Amino acid sequence: MWTEEAAATAEARESGIRNKSSSSSQIPVVGVVTEDNEAQGVFKPMDLNRVIKLLEETDKDGLEEKQLKFVKKLVQCFQNGLPLRDLAQIFKILNLCAGKIKNQPRFVESAYDIIKLCSLPFLKKKVSDEITYAEDTANSIALLGDLMKIPSSELRIQICKCIVDFYHAEPPKKHIPGYQQASSSYKIQMAEVGGLAKTMVQSITLLEHQLVEKLWVLKVLQHLSTSEVNCTIMMKAQAASGICTHLNDPDPSGQLLFRSSEILWNLLEKSSKEEVIQQLSNLECLLALKEVFTNLFMRGFSHYDRQLRNDILVITTIIAQNPEAPMIECGFTKDLILFATFNEVKSQNLLIKGLKLSNSYEDFELKKLLFNIIVILCKDLPTVQLLIDGKVILALFTYVKKPEKQKIMGWSAAQHEELQLHAIATLSSVAPLLIEEYMSCQGNARVLAFLEWCESEDPFFSHGNSFHGTGGRGNKFAQMRYSLRLLRAMVYLEDETVNTDLCEKGTIQQMIGIFKNIISKPNEKEEAIVLEIQSDILLILSGLCENHIQRKEIFGTEGVDIVLHVMKTDPRKLQSGLGYNLLLFSTLDSIWCCILGCYPSEDYFLEKEGIFLLLDVLALNPKKFCNLILGIMVEFCDNPKTAAHVNAWQGKKDQTAASLLIKLWRKEEKELGVKRDKNGKIIDTKKPLFTSFQEEHKIIPLPANCPSIAVMDVSENIRAKIYAILGKLDFENLPGLSAEDFVTLCIIHRYLDFKIGEIWNEIYEEIKLEKLRPVTIDKKALEAITTASENVGKMVASLQSEIIESQARQDVQNEQKVYAKIQATHKQRELANKSWENFLARTSNAKTLKKAKRLQEKAIEASRYHKRPQNAVFHGTDIKGLNTTVPSGGVVTVESTPARLVGGPLADTDIALKKLPIRGGALQRVKAVEIVDAPKKSIPT
Repeated sequence: MWTEEAAATAEARESGIRNKSSSSSQIPVVGVVTEDNEAQGVFKPMDLNRVIKLLEETDKDGLEEKQLKFVKKLVQCFQNGLPLRDLAQIFKILNLCAGKIKNQPRFVESAYDIIKLCSLPFLKKKVSDEITYAEDTANSIALLGDLMKIPSSELRIQICKCIVDFYHAEPPKKHIPGYQQASSSYKIQMAEVGGLAKTMVQSITLLEHQLVEKLWVLKVLQHLSTSEVNCTIMMKAQAASGICTHLNDPDPSGQLLFRSSEILWNLLEKSSKEEVIQQLSNLECLLALKEVFTNLFMRGFSHYDRQLRNDILVITTIIAQNPEAPMIECGFTKDLILFATFNEVKSQNLLIKGLKLSNSYEDFELKKLLFNIIVILCKDLPTVQLLIDGKVILALFTYVKKPEKQKIMGWSAAQHEELQLHAIATLSSVAPLLIEEYMSCQGNARVLAFLEWCESEDPFFSHGNSFHGTGGRGNKFAQMRYSLRLLRAMVYLEDETVNTDLCEKGTIQQMIGIFKNIISKPNEKEEAIVLEIQSDILLILSGLCENHIQRKEIFGTEGVDIVLHVMKTDPRKLQSGLGYNLLLFSTLDSIWCCILGCYPSEDYFLEKEGIFLLLDVLALNPKKFCNLILGIMVEFCDNPKTAAHVNAWQGKKDQTAASLLIKLWRKEEKELGVKRDKNGKIIDTKKPLFTSFQEEHKIIPLPANCPSIAVMDVSENIRAKIYAILGKLDFENLPGLSAEDFVTLCIIHRYLDFKIGEIWNEIYEEIKLEKLRPVTIDKKALEAITTASENVGKMVASLQSEIIESQARQDVQNEQKVYAKIQATHKQRELANKSWENFLARTSNAKTLKKAKRLQEKAIEASRYHKRPQNAVFHGTDIKGLNTTVPSGGVVTVESTPARLVGGPLADTDIALKKLPIRGGALQRVKAVEIVDAPKKSIPT
């Protein structure tokens, strides 16, 4: 890339390659290659200590020539690499040569040659050499940075080339027996350990006017900054500010700016971002960035210049996040606002005269980056006046309209759509700061008209390519989403002028219409976006209707219907993570702001079973919704029709609302760590409501205007709300409660008394801590109040004990009833078993059968009426020939089946067949038997 670099690389490659013998056993020793033994691969030993000692000598004739000769021989020995074991001594020799340069300039060449060797591979004889000589290697490489102080351009450039070669390691040109090349990253690691980056950063200050050397140092820092360790070292050496202040130094090649921006990027990414921003947040750095950006913006036309311009703007955007950065003082903010709006708003400023952005990718990215930096700059309130002067609101509103058929300002349809969404998102941050400018531009009318287009059926194919266009491909959801965000931001300013203007333009009716239109056309593909739109609509309606009865009346039954629609959402979807939780929050907020306080809407909500839906959600036990739902129910209970709805509700397993609320109370007290026994009974009658937090934090004296812990407890949990709801429902007539519920209800009923006593106890304790002595009357009053509060606790505990004992007695009675039922069941089972045994005995024993028959006849005879009336006809009930052992029922006489068809013992009665077959097997009809008239057979039914 550079002429000097290419020349140096070629020179290094053209150097002679000589072999070293692995037979040398002396340490530290190197082999000196001669022409005679080069072919044989044999090294002659050379004592490095002797070279060092020679270089340390002074004041001898001919010493310089001898020293230079030995150094030259040394350089020739290491043409294939530097052994790690000898590295420390070689660099000591280098340091001695560098120390002689000032008085003996001829040593520059020797130092140059030794530094040149550092580009060669480091060689290890053992695998462990990398660890063994790590410290020596790190110190040796760190010396390269110290040598940058030598005022020799040639030497400095060679040092930089050597360090750059660390990142482009090449294999040794010739294999040396007994040695292996160190790992490719070993030099880089040792440079990190030795802190080379710090000395290279410090060397920049020595090169104020040496452009070539400075570019080489920046190239080195560019390579070093690829490591997080080096970036941290450079950051501590103030590299960011040192490099940034020299961005505008003259450089015809343009390399200085490119390499500097690359280093700044790496520092921001791989070291402490906050520290780097702090270094760059000074007037000198920002002036340099401003000048660079302005020059590139006005005079940069190549692809490279535009990319570099955008990189500088991104770095500036990061710096602008620091509120202490003097962006306004250096005039950078004013110029950035001008560059962001010059296409949309006419200006006579000379900076933008004749400027025009193309639809190239770089210019398109620049426009988005300028919108983005406006959002960041507006967080600094002094910027507001500059935004007003720059007519930023007017410029951004040029995008808030339906797209036209022709290209706008040279942008393609996809580019214009993305800029449109970005502009609306920018307005959401800027417009709340510039209310007057927003209203003067008819902001409400523009946004509502744009929303009307978003809702219309006009043909429009959105590309949905950008971050802001997510979920908007082929529809107008993205435009609607960001427009509603803008309206929400303006409504929640609670500025009466803005909100009144919105209501006069029919915003409430329009929002309800949009919501109905959305739910009439479900879109499961973009469900998350749709849910966000619905949430924003409800929040806008809440902000407009809060504390305004007339607007609540406009919200009316149509608004209540959309609220009820959301409340009927499948409870399982609340855990889906698609935004249903946020939608439910928005819905509950709209109930609070748009329905409560307007009696027609309240009645309609109750009529449509809205309270049932609220209790259904509450029964799901969502911790994050409980407080809000209970607050809504407290307000609803002011309506006399509410109590009947609450009492009529039934949940799973016929759970009533009162039972649900008491269950929530118990759960809340468990989470708060309130002391209760296993039956829920009060343990400490002096502090029946004390939480674990109150136990841990002792009472301390507070100013009169600061609420105490006992007072704060009322608003920080749901117990006060449950007490209020149950109080309005009447504690004495709550349906569907168990004994456990009644035990808890005793505490709830006395919540206010307990809380008052708790506060008075705090007052008493604070008086003691402040060492104040109340007058006798006040002291007696305090003691009486404390005693009364404790008595209430004892009374409640006694009542709870009675309930528990009563329930225990009831449980015993119920248990006895169950046992009696079980006993009766067993007795009945025994009777059935006995009856079955008798039945088996009659069928298996003839005597038993006859005895049973006699008993049966005797019972029948005893049951008859012996005195017959005159002219009475007697009908016999006995059936002759009957062998059954159970009482017979009604008698039916039928003709028997002819014996010729059955021919067996089925007709065997005392009046039937006279002769039976005696053959084996199944009984058969006998032909010799003469069949007389078939007898009439009586069959009991």
